[in-house]
Amino acid sequence: MIKLWEHPFSPYVQKVKIAMYEKNIPFEAEIPNAFSGGATDYGKHSPRLEVPTLIDDDFAIFDSTIILEYLEDKWPEPAMLPASPRDRARVRMVEDLCDTYFEAVNWGLMEVQAWKRVTGEAAASMTRRAEAQIAGIYQRLERELGANPYFNGAEFGWGDLSVFPYVNGSVVWGSAPKAGSKLATWLGKVNERESIKKTLAASAAFQADFSALGDLLASGQFKRQYRDHRLEWMIRSGGIEVVVEGMRNGTIRFSEEIC
Repeated sequence: MIKLWEHPFSPYVQKVKIAMYEKNIPFEAEIPNAFSGGATDYGKHSPRLEVPTLIDDDFAIFDSTIILEYLEDKWPEPAMLPASPRDRARVRMVEDLCDTYFEAVNWGLMEVQAWKRVTGEAAASMTRRAEAQIAGIYQRLERELGANPYFNGAEFGWGDLSVFPYVNGSVVWGSAPKAGSKLATWLGKVNERESIKKTLAASAAFQADFSALGDLLASGQFKRQYRDHRLEWMIRSGGIEVVVEGMRNGTIRFSEEIC
């Protein structure tokens, strides 16, 4: 059976799980104890110590987009990608927007609101910045939807499973699409899909005590990964001192050096 190394809260994991549910691919999931940045057996499968990683027999695949491509190649039905090359390119660009720019905004909100890297006016200012960015993303996504019911076009697919985890994440942090908007209508529709329900149920079952996250961070037991788009968001949104303090206190990590 396929094994998926995961964390239920990861939007990258959620993309892959939705695709596997849509394709009816059986899998078993496991959360690796690999997020402190130390060397672990999991690092043999994921050199960046990131989830998701998929194991098919003895073949390990990391990075959510590469995993989605592998699933599409090996289990082509039902197809998640649209038929035309132009539409395939379009939904891949939507995916890239969400995986980089959008992910960083939600991730930054978690740093501020759950992990409490900053407090007071600094936290309020960074939250306002994130909310403005989310509003801009929603406008972009509305344009991408156009008159179509789904980001893939007439049917649910790759574009939709790529957008959903991030829109849903913003809802969790208090920034839902405007009621009555095309994006809100789309969100209500995809929330009824079994693949989405199963994915969200796994996340709900893994209830973290967010009130304790600040203490966990201070203890050094957990290091949040700062890489590329996340680091950029923190610096451009007024959090450069957060980065410096995290490096000083050993509460952040970067991608593993590969050897």
